[in-house]
Amino acid sequence: MELTQQENVVSLAVPAAGEPGLWTSQGDAEVKLRMGESGLAAETPLTVNQMFTLAVERYGDYKALSWKEGEQQKSLTYREYYQSCRTAAKSFMKLGLQRYHGVGILGFNSSEWFIADIGAILAGGFAVGIYTTNSPEACQYVAENCKANIIVVENHKQLQKILQVEDKLPHLKAIIQYKDALKEKRPNLYSWAEFMELGRDEPDEPLDAIISSQKPNQCCSLIYTSGTTGQPKGVMLSHDNITWTALSTSRHVRLKDATLAQEVVVSYLPLSHIAAQMVDMWITMKVGGMTHFAQPDALKGSLVNTLKEARPTAFMGVPRVWEKMQEKMKSVGAKSSTVRRKVAAWAKDVGLQTNLTKMNQSGRTPFSYQIAKKLVFKKVRKALGLDRCSKCYTGAAPITKDTLEFFLSLDIPLYELYGMSESSGPHTISSPEAFKLTSCGKEIPGCKTKLHNPDEEGNGEICFWGRHVFMGYLNMPDKTEEALDAEGWLHSGDLGKHDKKGFLFITGRIKELIITAGGENIPPVPIEDAVKEAVPLINNAMLIGDKRKFLSMLLTVKCQVNAESGEPEDELTAEAVEICRKLGSNATKVSEVASGRDRAVHTAIQEGINRVNENATSNAQRIQKWIILDRDFSVTGGELGPTMKLKRPVVAKMYKEQIENFYKELATPTTPDAPLPPK
Repeated sequence: MELTQQENVVSLAVPAAGEPGLWTSQGDAEVKLRMGESGLAAETPLTVNQMFTLAVERYGDYKALSWKEGEQQKSLTYREYYQSCRTAAKSFMKLGLQRYHGVGILGFNSSEWFIADIGAILAGGFAVGIYTTNSPEACQYVAENCKANIIVVENHKQLQKILQVEDKLPHLKAIIQYKDALKEKRPNLYSWAEFMELGRDEPDEPLDAIISSQKPNQCCSLIYTSGTTGQPKGVMLSHDNITWTALSTSRHVRLKDATLAQEVVVSYLPLSHIAAQMVDMWITMKVGGMTHFAQPDALKGSLVNTLKEARPTAFMGVPRVWEKMQEKMKSVGAKSSTVRRKVAAWAKDVGLQTNLTKMNQSGRTPFSYQIAKKLVFKKVRKALGLDRCSKCYTGAAPITKDTLEFFLSLDIPLYELYGMSESSGPHTISSPEAFKLTSCGKEIPGCKTKLHNPDEEGNGEICFWGRHVFMGYLNMPDKTEEALDAEGWLHSGDLGKHDKKGFLFITGRIKELIITAGGENIPPVPIEDAVKEAVPLINNAMLIGDKRKFLSMLLTVKCQVNAESGEPEDELTAEAVEICRKLGSNATKVSEVASGRDRAVHTAIQEGINRVNENATSNAQRIQKWIILDRDFSVTGGELGPTMKLKRPVVAKMYKEQIENFYKELATPTTPDAPLPPK
């Protein structure tokens, strides 16, 4: 949607003439940086090119990128990596990339992805990651919104999406495919080798002129929100957003400089998301680390092989990745001998107690912990490929206490991080020195948090301040003003509170708040998490109750997932079958337990929900009805976003009939322990 200059000036509080404001919705505008008086907030702003050239000066001959082609290990040094980005930038310019126009990148993580991203920035365009799970229409929306001149795709499958909507993209000049041979010749379609050849002999001057005209307070990258609530928004990140956040985060988590010991990370999470970009590309570059690319089927099972080969020193996993590891280890454990099971159980008990004591900064490490480390913990880490990994992170979605405790008992503390695309990724991160179970830790240096409109328990909307706060949403002044208040604080839409020691805890989402017919405000996530913890058979839970007289819940059980399509299947996981056995059920399929068909499972779930209801803060917060759905939620099914966030409006629409059935009966619902007063 085009905006005239005039509309923009009226809708945004612009300071004195000629001086940039703290935000904008125009791609070619500049913003005022949120500089501090001292410390990291006062560091000199850098462009992406300046940060990269400093890395080349310092770490030129160190390996920057590494990957496997068949059985062969390939790599690029920092010097080669930078030259490749410059060549790509010249090729983009030759293909007609205009200043402040997008280069869309659609595909799995690879050296070409990084080179296309940075090449687009050096050439004065915007680097724009596109979710690989996007439909052709969703790709079209992003490409049109950022006026993409060029789209880089991974393979024939992704190419087809763009070809389907090509005639609706007036700005598009060329398409580049970076993996596999081209299956067809078309005008303006290039293989990666052909594309790189275009700029190889081009002179340096035009590129250098564009690079030197770039300023740290200008936009260089767009991160599109996953659109769980309406159309995706293009989050404009400036050079300074990226380079400063990389600096502050690398300091906060104490990454080592490559000249002392090189950090290694594995790149496998979607690069269209800021978390993966920040970790895999920018923070790693800041300290001269090496990024090792996983295989495209990483999340379908090959990730652990890559971890064993690369042996990362830092590793970021979304909760689902940690949950999958937990499930796998539990099913392997269930098959091992009694003696091994007893030793493992003893070690886990020692591990959990020792780490909880450490967390509260009290007491010495017991001798039993050293034995457990030798017998169990070291072997577990080696089997997972995490034997060199001193920093394991989780973020992008809420993680259950059960999973956190499981890994803590194996001496693998998972450090939670919290932030959003609009804060260039991280805002708070847990660290070994500041670690509390279920907390997201403390702010990265140079940033501030305030809680807006806190209630009597101290829960308020989490607001961010710092140089990591984005410039604004591309071409969306109204949405930009919703996210940033008059003083420039970023409103997250998340509810949170601080404890006495300044640790941040997320307690819910404002937009997800359920407001019952009785006017009670209920955050659904804590209740959903409590049910998943009380009933280990449950994989996903969604609380219903907005404008309703009582709460109900949709549940899905743990099932096998098709490795190729990512579709949930009817077979239960090995862990789920084991749980059913213990409950006295012989079920092996979802269809056998769905809709309450299996008495033993039904009773166990009801008992779990009764336990959750006993802890409810009010009668209105008790779950009165529930149903097990006949298939699990998934990205392919549309119920989950690319980062595994629940798309509540989508689920509510899909299961409208089941939800209506909850509220159909005239009789007042009761649960055995909670008779409700008659209406």
